[in-house]
Amino acid sequence: MLLTLNLALGIANIIWPSGIDKTLQNWGKPGTGTEGLDWYPSDFLRDVIPIPCHSHNDYWRHVPLFSALRAGCTGVEADVWLFDDDLYVGHNTASLTRNRTFTALYVNPLVKILEHQNPTTEFYNGTTHGVFDTDSERTLTLLIDIKTGGTNTWQKVMEQLQPLRERRWLSYVENGIVHSGPVTVVGTGNTRFDLLTKNQTYRDAFFDAPLDTMWEAPLTRPTLPTYAQTDDDMLDKDVKDDEDAVREKLPAPSSGTMTNVGQGLSGVLSTDEFNEQNSYYASVAFSRAVGRMWRGRLSPRQMRIIRGQIRGAHRRGLKVRYWDLPSWPLGLRNHVWDVLVKEGVDMLNVDDLRGVSKQVW
Repeated sequence: MLLTLNLALGIANIIWPSGIDKTLQNWGKPGTGTEGLDWYPSDFLRDVIPIPCHSHNDYWRHVPLFSALRAGCTGVEADVWLFDDDLYVGHNTASLTRNRTFTALYVNPLVKILEHQNPTTEFYNGTTHGVFDTDSERTLTLLIDIKTGGTNTWQKVMEQLQPLRERRWLSYVENGIVHSGPVTVVGTGNTRFDLLTKNQTYRDAFFDAPLDTMWEAPLTRPTLPTYAQTDDDMLDKDVKDDEDAVREKLPAPSSGTMTNVGQGLSGVLSTDEFNEQNSYYASVAFSRAVGRMWRGRLSPRQMRIIRGQIRGAHRRGLKVRYWDLPSWPLGLRNHVWDVLVKEGVDMLNVDDLRGVSKQVW
């Protein structure tokens, strides 16, 4: 029965596309009003309420960046590769093309959007508005996943962000104080922590810290909510001490600087270094954090892992993001989304923009 329901939901999404797809399917064609951005945002986003969702692999969308904005997502992701002194966007090298550059897909469109949001007129009061018309103070998180060598690629990223930087549209840290801007740049993948934090006076990019190193025990033993309980909760009595069981899942801190070893680890000396002055997200793959889900529900032990990681990240002032969330069956995906939001996850990592924008889960 559950499989039949999920198949029906999947087919319905194909047969009856949402307004998001209808808006974007003829993007750029003459007579559609999308040849330029003169109508942005009063027509395009006039009824869009921003929600804390992150457009995973955003460059795969029919219209990168704009599809996510139309859904209300406040975070987008670009995988960048350095070749021939330019940055190309794609999931792997086979998907790279000359016209899909970081500047063309993200930097230039953001400049154009923000120029329309912040015009120079007799009525303009000098405030720096973000991309969303309904919430002009909301920042858009631009997660940049470095795929090639961390040092040279990151330097090129910083160089190509200059049009946003010179207009003061990037969130930044100056003399230890964080200033929020229309766009918050976060480095992940092979981004080197030591390189990103080298300038101790001014920085306009933040790190994607490793969430799985941040688990902390509660001050008092919590009672699990009903949505996290299962029929087999009594079996948990047979395991050893809960906190000891959770600690076994935590990786050992690095003993030295590492290069190009993936999200949250490149150029890191100690996991104690992460705070809101140098990092923005604290992320980890969901499957790595909690393991396999049985019977479509999270076990008490898995809930303790999630709660402890959220607790540790929030104490450091960081926003929690789990990636590699289950996508099928839809009932399981929706359950995980619901649990994570209720537990305090700050950014929901999604592939299905249509599903998350409906918020029926």
